[in-house]
Amino acid sequence: MEDIKWLEVTLDTTQAELDDLCAKLTGNGVTGFAIEDEEDFKSFLENNRQYWDYVDEELLEQMKGVCRVKFYVTDDAHGKKQLEEWTAGIDTPYTLSSLGDNDWAHSWQKYYKPMPVGEKLYIVPEWERENPVPEGKVPLYLNPGLTFGTGSHSSTQLCLMGLEEYTVPGKPVLDLGCGSGILSIASLALGASHAAAVDIDPKAVDVAYENAALNGIGKDRYRVLAGNVLDDAGLVADLAKEKYALVLANIVADVIIPLSAKAGEFMDEGAVFLCSGIIDTRADEVAAALEKNGLHVFRRREQKGWVSLAARR
Repeated sequence: MEDIKWLEVTLDTTQAELDDLCAKLTGNGVTGFAIEDEEDFKSFLENNRQYWDYVDEELLEQMKGVCRVKFYVTDDAHGKKQLEEWTAGIDTPYTLSSLGDNDWAHSWQKYYKPMPVGEKLYIVPEWERENPVPEGKVPLYLNPGLTFGTGSHSSTQLCLMGLEEYTVPGKPVLDLGCGSGILSIASLALGASHAAAVDIDPKAVDVAYENAALNGIGKDRYRVLAGNVLDDAGLVADLAKEKYALVLANIVADVIIPLSAKAGEFMDEGAVFLCSGIIDTRADEVAAALEKNGLHVFRRREQKGWVSLAARR
C-alpha cells in the first residue's frame, strides 16, 4: 500500500486576528488545527516556571513574533478540494509544505541512536533492540516517542551516572518526579530489588509502565503513582511505609529545595539522596538547603551547565 502524502497548511496571522481566523476555519469545517503563538508560549512559561530554571534561547528565538495556525490535508484531489473549502472567504494567505506519511510518523526516529551513559548503561531506542549491545553494557530500552525523558539531557545523564554508583543490588529505589521512568527503570536494570516512582503528571504513569515493560520489568517490581509529595500527606505516608536505599529527584531547584525537607522520611540508614536538574547558578542554594535539612552533600557532578548532588543523612 502506497504511503499517504500530507500537506501542512500554515496561515500566519496576528494576535488581534487570531480568534477571528480560528472561528472562520471552524465555520468552514476544519475539525482540528494547531496554534503557535508567542504570547501564549510566554504565558505558559510564566505560569509554570516552578518546573524549570532554564528555557533554551533558541526555542525562545524561534517563537519570537510568531502567531500562526496550522492544519493538514491529504496531498491528493480530495485534500485539495478540502483545502479550497476550508480557506473559502479567508483573506489570510497560506503556505503549503509537503509531508510524506513516513515524515509524519517516523522521521524523528533518525535523531535517536543508542547512547552509552557512564560506565555501564547503554540507552537503546526500542526500534533498535535487535542490534547487539556492546560487551559489558547494561541495556536500557526506551520509546522516545512516548513522552519526556529520553536520557539525552545533561541532567538525566548526570543522574544516570550517579545511579551506577549508588544503586544497591537487592535494595529498593524511590524516584520522585519520574517522567518517562528512565531513572527508576535504570536502577532496576542495575540490580535494585524493586522501585516506586511518582510524578505530578498522570500521563507519566502509563508511560513509565510501558517503558518498564520494554525492559521486561513488571508491576511486581515496579510501582508508579501520580501525585505531588510536597502537598499530599497521604501519598507521603504511603511511600514512607518503606525505606529506600536510593531516593532520586531529577526535577528543578525550586522543587528540590522543599523536597529536601521530606527526603529523609523515605531514606533507609546509609541511603543516598541523588538530585539533579539543577542549573549551575543555583547549585549552592540547593546544597545549602540539603545541609540545612540534615543531608550532607558528598558528591557534586557537573555537565554543560547542569549539576547533580549526592547526599546522605
